[in-house]
Amino acid sequence: MNFIETNLQGCFIIEPKVFHDDRGHFMESFNQNTFENGIGQKINFVQDNQSFSTKGVLRGLHYQCGEYAQAKLVRVLEGEVLDVAVDLRLDSPSYGQSYSIVLTAENKKQFFIPRGFAHGFLVLSDTATFFYKCDNFYNKESEGGLIFNDATVNIDWRFPADELIISEKDQVLPTLENAKKVW
Repeated sequence: MNFIETNLQGCFIIEPKVFHDDRGHFMESFNQNTFENGIGQKINFVQDNQSFSTKGVLRGLHYQCGEYAQAKLVRVLEGEVLDVAVDLRLDSPSYGQSYSIVLTAENKKQFFIPRGFAHGFLVLSDTATFFYKCDNFYNKESEGGLIFNDATVNIDWRFPADELIISEKDQVLPTLENAKKVW
């Protein structure tokens, strides 16, 4: 696996080694030792989640606060998404900045988002199956969110705004200035 740190400290793009032959392909999607060596920290994933969505669905931007903060390792099993992380760590030099990456079933890239970040994704293909590991269990009382179109963060979703499909809950999330603090 190849680990590439982004401009947001602690966020990594992970490119697996894919072995192709006339039968198809094989890849190791996760190896605890390789992963921890690649990101330079210990991590223990405790929950796997999977979602299926159609084109234009925007899920996010979500995060967990305090003792329930979550790191995530995300990938696409089918389709294509624009995946976005926003640094919410108040003491970080990249506080309020975002990073976007296109994840596809074809490119097989993964994206690691450490604790202290909001996360969301937009489906670019007709459908997409999104899979992610979390290092902490979900806790409803600790959930936080950031509105997808916050002018301060200024995310380019690369999609017509009037065609986005966003849940009612995600449409009323606060701006960065008013968002719940992660710690």
